[in-house]
Amino acid sequence: MSSATEQPPSVTSPSGLKRALTTPLLYFFILGDVLGAGVYVLVGQIAADAGGAVWVPLLVALLLALLTAASYAELATKYPQAGGASHYATRAFGPFAGFIAGFCMLVAGIVSVAALARGFGGDYLSAFVTLPVGAVVVVFLLLLAVVNARGIKESTRANVIATVVEVGGLLVIVGLGAWLLLRGDGDPGRLTRLGTPEKGAAAAVLSGSVLAYYSFVGFETSVNVAEETRDPRRSYPRALFGALVTAGAVYVLVGLAASAAVPTDRLAESSGPLLEVVKEAGGVPARLFSAIALVAVANGALLTGIMSSRLAFGMARDGLLPAQLTKLLPGRRTPWVAIAATTALSVLLALTGSVATLASTLVLLLLVVFVLVNVSVLVLRRDPGEHDHFRAPTVLPVLGAASCVVLATQIEAQVWWRGLVVLGVGTVLAAISRGAAGRRRV
Repeated sequence: MSSATEQPPSVTSPSGLKRALTTPLLYFFILGDVLGAGVYVLVGQIAADAGGAVWVPLLVALLLALLTAASYAELATKYPQAGGASHYATRAFGPFAGFIAGFCMLVAGIVSVAALARGFGGDYLSAFVTLPVGAVVVVFLLLLAVVNARGIKESTRANVIATVVEVGGLLVIVGLGAWLLLRGDGDPGRLTRLGTPEKGAAAAVLSGSVLAYYSFVGFETSVNVAEETRDPRRSYPRALFGALVTAGAVYVLVGLAASAAVPTDRLAESSGPLLEVVKEAGGVPARLFSAIALVAVANGALLTGIMSSRLAFGMARDGLLPAQLTKLLPGRRTPWVAIAATTALSVLLALTGSVATLASTLVLLLLVVFVLVNVSVLVLRRDPGEHDHFRAPTVLPVLGAASCVVLATQIEAQVWWRGLVVLGVGTVLAAISRGAAGRRRV
């Protein structure tokens, strides 16, 4: 970071937005975004890929996420304004690359909602009632769409409560795992067992890390509030790295607890893997923990659905997607066509893919975005920026881009086909958008 003389932070940003976020508030914002519902449904899938040492892919995924986070820290403090990866790619490579980045983020949000919907309809819900997963997915996503269409109240209380519930549920798992080991149950030996009959240790870690990476995504959206942070140059890197390390520590402890407490095969077969820890330990009603998990999954799906529909609305307003997506619901003033379109796509994906496939598809799309961001950092070094900012050591964005490529090689062929279709659609839409913009300038 540069050693320029400290200047008191301005009360407002150049665009007029109030700089209200302090470092602690930004830290909790990012932590709540990262420490989401993914781990509630993915621990079992990671165990199926990596074996008993679930904590290893989680730790590797944290380290890889920190590499790309360094690039975001530099770009967010250099260009503290909304737009995220799309804005950075546009600055570095032009509007075509910016559209691809934005489109991938949009589809990643839709895929994430689909994955969480399938997680909602699994073993956690079965603690209360047994219903066909497909039917649950449809009803669940339709209800979320209705809530989304009703509007957003400007209050952080619900998000704070949801974050407390999510973190509380994960800490319960850590505590139960420790209790199992203290009373002599469980098997600590599973914590060092890497690999499966089909995969060696190295391949198991890499493939498990692809799924584990899903648990750390979310920090990208935090760049959109850098403009409302009092001193983004100092606050954003501290809050970002602090939140990621905190989330990583919690995830690794959850992985240790789950793996030591539950046989790997049973963990891998469950769509509610953390519920298996509760059943193994006893002392906590399975229904109570299932309710906590369902709240976490539903909240994550709702917030991501809101983000996806608003992103689709914004891209349509800018002429990048069909104009019909800008239609608002009378009275509520919510983008009902965008909500309907993103919900329909989430339903389709949820009905045609497993949680693991959907999570891998999401990660593949984000890897494309993260490669663009890591390379954008290097390209934009030619622009000194208008003010002092965080500067990542050059090796970090290079390793960040390389790590994304390595992770992409571990994604299965069927997921690649899904991803290539998405990228193909995005490329066509980007070309149409670019042509339309050219005609408007004539």
